[in-house]
Amino acid sequence: MLEINQKSLTVPLIQGGMGVGVSLGNLAGHVAKCGAMGVISTAHPGYKEDDFESNHRQANIRALKKEILKAQKLSQGKGLVAINAMVALKDYEELINAALESKVDAIISGAGLPLRLPELVKDHDVLIAPIVSSGKACKVIIKHWLKKYQRTPDFIVIEGSQAGGHLGFKKEDLENQTCQSLEEIFKDVEEIVENNKLNIPIFVAGGISQRSDVKHFFDLGVDGIQVATRFITTYECDASIKYKEAFLKAIKEDIGFVSSPVGMPGRAMQNSFVKKTKKEKIPVKKCYQCLIPCDVKNTPYCISRALIEAVKGNLEDGLIFTGAHGYRQDHLMHVDEVIRELMEDDK
Repeated sequence: MLEINQKSLTVPLIQGGMGVGVSLGNLAGHVAKCGAMGVISTAHPGYKEDDFESNHRQANIRALKKEILKAQKLSQGKGLVAINAMVALKDYEELINAALESKVDAIISGAGLPLRLPELVKDHDVLIAPIVSSGKACKVIIKHWLKKYQRTPDFIVIEGSQAGGHLGFKKEDLENQTCQSLEEIFKDVEEIVENNKLNIPIFVAGGISQRSDVKHFFDLGVDGIQVATRFITTYECDASIKYKEAFLKAIKEDIGFVSSPVGMPGRAMQNSFVKKTKKEKIPVKKCYQCLIPCDVKNTPYCISRALIEAVKGNLEDGLIFTGAHGYRQDHLMHVDEVIRELMEDDK
């Protein structure tokens, strides 16, 4: 049992948030039902709504509430249901408000420093946690939250360089494999937490895909782990079967880096779409006004459209984010089987 500020997890595992549409209510609810933390991504949860193309903001807010309710019902009162909210989203505040109205258990926030998160949640009974990729980022957030809001994180998620999607590291360090290791970042963050006399859980993420990875980090003293890519190849994952099959068929050489309109490097399948983006700019037919850093005139492609096409199964015209070990699974499993495999002691 892991206590997190008067809430608890019987399984110290967070299912990482995956957008667009990869981790919605079905996946998050089944993870929570196992006693872990299921996470819904706030990146275009409404992409399947009838009015998404004409009214994407309201479609996303409406869908987020639906997905949270679905997860809460599936969880049967077990575990915790959370959202992952990217600071880089233009609708960041609105989506957080929608989650608060739905009485979500936790808000995890990254893709930028969530410096205003305590202000946005005010006195709501919700856990808040930043995603950090360095001790420096952790120190800045804790110092700012304490000084301005007299609030500290309820838990911290450290995302290392082996993670999927957007990465908080320099492209050259990723390509040259000179990033600080997850183990080193954990030690830095642990020291910062101890220096501030905080008693909060630290979760680590990025490249954790098998029992030996989990055991390694628990032996180092982490309180919990976050796993994302491993849950894509589950029956309960919200993505299409074609999307899941991309992972089942993948080999190690299929995985590499991509430049994102967010301004961060990312890790993704090197399909025909990604190869095309490295040679030419892909015209943007419609702007979804999703990312603060994105300039529609200069963006290499529309990341929203690319992620939507992928999750729907149009793999050759879509962006498929993946962790470093997204090639390891060759068959679908149920969520509870994955959690047991990762978390149960080897006998």
